[in-house]
Amino acid sequence: MQPTLPGIHIVATGHYAPEKVITNDDLSHIVDTSDEWIKKRTGIERRHFSEGEKNLDLAVHAARQAIEQSGIDINELGACIVATFSPDYFVPSVACLLQRELGLPEEMPSFDMNAACSGFLYALHTARGILLQSEKRYALVVGSEIISKVLDMEDRGTCILFGDGAGAAVIELAEGKQYVSYLGARGDDTSIVCPNADGVRHIVHMDGSSVFRFAVGTVPVCVNKILEKAGVDKDEIDYYVCHQANKRIIESVAAKLEQPIEKFYMNMQEYGNTSAASVPIALSEMNQAGLFKPGMKVLCVGFGAGLTWAGALIEW
Repeated sequence: MQPTLPGIHIVATGHYAPEKVITNDDLSHIVDTSDEWIKKRTGIERRHFSEGEKNLDLAVHAARQAIEQSGIDINELGACIVATFSPDYFVPSVACLLQRELGLPEEMPSFDMNAACSGFLYALHTARGILLQSEKRYALVVGSEIISKVLDMEDRGTCILFGDGAGAAVIELAEGKQYVSYLGARGDDTSIVCPNADGVRHIVHMDGSSVFRFAVGTVPVCVNKILEKAGVDKDEIDYYVCHQANKRIIESVAAKLEQPIEKFYMNMQEYGNTSAASVPIALSEMNQAGLFKPGMKVLCVGFGAGLTWAGALIEW
């Protein structure tokens, strides 16, 4: 029988969104839409857009907040991972520049990873793997996006959905803390794509109906896989924290799982879809609101371009 590996304890969290707010009414002056139309179909009311801030700036705000809240010695950090599909440069990575800006130790891996909206949970799983082979105790995991720079503001199908923001967590390995994950991908370059071609502006293109079908079909499967692996009943989960893409998706997932909607935290009304920043922003808001108590079981699920999916059961 294999020994049980340590789980993950989220020591502290942080989040940040740019000050500039774009309301649904603001968008109605740009494209053929309305506040009522957007809210009814997505649940989104506002989103935050950067005005001159870089991805790094957002990541610094969220990460600094998490580190300060944790009270740890930064020299105990063993990894710095930033999940993003909208970095400031191809190289250097946001994570390397974040390491510099925060004065983090040089003797640790610092890198970006791109699994789109599943990215934070991919990064969380990767950070745990690094810590299992490290002498250091903690890792910094960040989801940070500036999606406004890759939006076509004349495309109603995408410009109403996305926003900018960053969320961060300081994690540590914890004996006796349950952690179960389920990650996967289905090669798809048509449902959601942001091309990288010479002479072509990088713009997000999305088949909304295809993504909706993928999400409402995949998220319940992901949840049930994790519950099965963990030997936990769905009623034992205190909170489900899904990627904040669309209120109707989350409502559909709650109905399929026969779980009360009150267990599903939602904040897309304020931020829109912030891709890899979505789950950590939600966790940070919940943490700051005092919603988490020691021993609570929190099941997080992300889904996005790739197509990718990721879930993690974390014991608070």
